Amino acid sequence: MIARSDLIDCLFVIAPYSLLQDVAGPAEALRLANLHRERRGQQPRFRLRYAGPVSTPPTSVGLALAGLEPLPARLDSPTWVVLVGQPAAHLDRVTPAIAEIAQWLKRLGESVLAGDTPHRVLAICSGALLAARAGLVAGRRCTTHHELLQSLRALAPRAQVVDNRVFVVDGAFASSAGITAGIDLALHLIAEECGEALAASVAEDMVVYLRRSPRDPELSPFLVHRRHLHAAVHRVQDAIVTRPERDWDMATLAAVAHATERHLLRLFMDHAGISPLHYLRLIRLERARLSIECGATISRAAEVAGFSSGLQLRRAWRRQWGGSPRDAARAAVNGH
Repeated sequence: MIARSDLIDCLFVIAPYSLLQDVAGPAEALRLANLHRERRGQQPRFRLRYAGPVSTPPTSVGLALAGLEPLPARLDSPTWVVLVGQPAAHLDRVTPAIAEIAQWLKRLGESVLAGDTPHRVLAICSGALLAARAGLVAGRRCTTHHELLQSLRALAPRAQVVDNRVFVVDGAFASSAGITAGIDLALHLIAEECGEALAASVAEDMVVYLRRSPRDPELSPFLVHRRHLHAAVHRVQDAIVTRPERDWDMATLAAVAHATERHLLRLFMDHAGISPLHYLRLIRLERARLSIECGATISRAAEVAGFSSGLQLRRAWRRQWGGSPRDAARAAVNGH
């Protein structure tokens, strides 16, 4: 029976010679998410735990970890099981530690991925091969480091292995490509749990691109105009990112900033290099693009992003990027 809890246990499963950044990157993103929630007067959302078959394993860079807990017999609270990767040189044979983790995953079985449980499995880099050895990816969309895609296909012939993706989310199972892509996946899940504004703050702290994917633009609209220190401008940007669908105008944005409309315009131009309404349009376009890539119709994407109609979205899209949202919808389908 799963206990009710506001905390999500993030259980990093660590074998000897695991890639240290596969652990530290996502863990740091989750730590910073808790820190930003605390600054906003909210309770922590994530509890970091580290487990494995060896209590003091060496890592890929030679630094040893200490104090790992044993692999738990059951999951008593909502848990994200994070399977971290190993360098390719350690993937040629199944060591006793890897065999123990695979058997542990098999014992947890598909129940950890069932739709009526609060659990998830996150496979970072070659952690997807661990999931495959445990039979967790059959029939699921997944990915891994580009050098290991064929190995993943061989281990899980019924899986839908996706090439050239930073990360893939298929229900309760998520997988990412090599090393830093684990941070991208963590940011994506933080945005789902805690909101995009908070995830943007974490990404800014870590100086990484937010919610990266192969079709993302070179500079993320969520970050490109936020490299400044002005609190009032950040406050308005947080409000826009959190609720782009709201009926914003200069008066309501100025109220958020506690400034006059003219002063807010000057602050935005001086510190963000863009007007408030132009920034709003960029965020709405990005929200619409992400919705379309997730399968939304153009009308629905316009609605969730705050455009008054599909026609208004198409006009803004053409003015900003050229082409049309329909082209993006076709690309999303072909990419799947």
